[in-house]
Amino acid sequence: MILVLGGAGYIGSHMVRRLREEGLEHVVFDNLEKGHSESIEGSTLVHADLRDIDSLRQAFDAYPSIDIVLHFAAYIAVGESVREPAMYWENNTAGVLNLIKVMREREINQIIFSSTAAIFGEPHYVPMDEAHPKAPTSPYGHTKLAVEHMLDEFDVAYGLRSVCLRYFNAAGAHPSGMIGEDHQPEEHLIPVAMLAALGRRPSLKVFGTDYPTPDGTCVRDYIHVLDLAEAHMLAVKHLRTGGDSRRYNLGNGSGYSVRQVIDTVSNVIGKQVPFELGERRPGDPATLVACSDRIRQDWGWTPKHPELRTIVEDAWRWHTGHPHGYAG
Repeated sequence: MILVLGGAGYIGSHMVRRLREEGLEHVVFDNLEKGHSESIEGSTLVHADLRDIDSLRQAFDAYPSIDIVLHFAAYIAVGESVREPAMYWENNTAGVLNLIKVMREREINQIIFSSTAAIFGEPHYVPMDEAHPKAPTSPYGHTKLAVEHMLDEFDVAYGLRSVCLRYFNAAGAHPSGMIGEDHQPEEHLIPVAMLAALGRRPSLKVFGTDYPTPDGTCVRDYIHVLDLAEAHMLAVKHLRTGGDSRRYNLGNGSGYSVRQVIDTVSNVIGKQVPFELGERRPGDPATLVACSDRIRQDWGWTPKHPELRTIVEDAWRWHTGHPHGYAG
C-alpha cells in the first residue's frame, strides 16, 4: 500500500487520481490546511498532521500493509518562508524527521520526496542539471535541501532508499476539469493571470521588464502536473523493484516568459489579461530552465504535455468549472 502525505493538495491530488486509475492501493494523509477533500473523492483520507508523530504512528498501525511513502506535505510559498521561517522548518523538515522515525520503527525503507528547483538558488548556467551548485536563497529552499541531505545520510546509515524529484514550475490541471489548482492565496502565474482576467483579483503585476531575455521578462520552465505524476509512478516502480536512491530534475527543458504566459492565457480564454509593469523583485533570476536528461535516459520519462497552450487550456477548463475553486 502507498501512503500519500499531502495527497489532497494540488500535485498530490493528481497523483492520487493516477493511483486510482492504475488500481494501486493507497491511503491519503492530509491535515487539509492547504488541501481539499473534494479533490480525492474515491480515496481514503486520514485527516491528521505529520507534525504530530502519534498520528503518524496511528496511521501506519491502521494500514500495516504500507510499504512506500509519497511526500507532498510541504509549505511552498517562498515569500511566506522568509516572513515565517519557523513554520517552514517545523513542517517541511522536522515533519519529515517525524515521518522517517516512524518509518524506521515500522521497517519501511522507501520514500519519494517532492523537492524543488529552489534548492539551486541563483542559476550559474541554464539549463540546470542535477550537478548544478545548490545554494538556496530562501528558507523554503533551505528546508527542502535539508531533507535531501537527511535522506542521503539515512540511506548510508539505515538503508532508507529515496527518490527526490525536483520540480520546476508545476502547472496545468487534469484534462477532465475535475481537479486543479486552488491555493489560498494564489501566487502562481497562470492561475493568477486567469483570476485577473475573470475580475476576481487586481490586475497582474509584471515584475521587471529589463531582464536579459527575448522580451525582457522572466523566463520559467512550466511542467504539466500530469507529467509530474508520471515521474512519481516511475519512481514507485523503481523503488518497489529494489532500485537505489535517485535525484532528478523535472522540467520540459524549455522556458516561457511572463509575457508569453499572459499572451497565451489571453488567447485561450478570449479575454485580455489586465496587467501592469513594475520593478524587478529581489532574488528573481532572469531564467530558470531544467535539464531533465538524466531521468529521460534512466527511466525513459518524457513530458507528454510540454506545450504552454496545452497547460493553459487544461488549467482554464478547471477554472471555468470551478471559478471559486473547490469551495464553489
